[in-house]
Amino acid sequence: MTKQIPLGKLQLSIGLIWLFHLSGIIGIIYSDSEWFIRATPFNLVLSFSLLLVNTKINLKTILIVIMTFIVGMGAEILGVKYGLLFGQYSYGNVLGIKFLDVPLLIGINWCVLVFITGQIATFFTTNFLIRSLIGVGLMIFLDLVMEPIAPQLDFWTFEGGIAPIQNYLGWAFVAFPLQILYHRARPAVKTIFAFHLYFLQFLFFTLLLMRLNSL
Repeated sequence: MTKQIPLGKLQLSIGLIWLFHLSGIIGIIYSDSEWFIRATPFNLVLSFSLLLVNTKINLKTILIVIMTFIVGMGAEILGVKYGLLFGQYSYGNVLGIKFLDVPLLIGINWCVLVFITGQIATFFTTNFLIRSLIGVGLMIFLDLVMEPIAPQLDFWTFEGGIAPIQNYLGWAFVAFPLQILYHRARPAVKTIFAFHLYFLQFLFFTLLLMRLNSL
């Protein structure tokens, strides 16, 4: 008789993010795209929750989450209201409740991105500065994939329809101190979970972009 090995929280978490991301991709491309797009907030909240499940929670970690959320939201508010940092853009209605025209989920997304890219960076080097730069690079790389598809999903839209170079410079300007904060604090995040979540976000936007370009 084969002995069954119970799933741990890491394996279950990875399975869930694969299930929901792949369901979203298939649903948007082949099924009721509007319903699956509207479900984006749930997917993001689930990813954030599972990230916390796979992170050692202590006061230090909580403070990093709060600071990252505040800095991310503050930067986005400056962008939406005054065109600072990222350029002229506005958010659609898909991402839910807004504060000063910025969805609260965007602040959560900043936390997710800083944590997973920061943790992935620890895999490549022990050098503090290089880790921070790798984290920034991973964040910008993912944004490069997100920007072309974001207006189609009603996430956000830049004036003129294309994200300017200013947007990516702004990302670097905001992300770098957050990466420094992350690597100074060194929260205990499961590296394999961070890899999976980053890859799935890249896969999600890349496949949708390929589908859009094939129409």
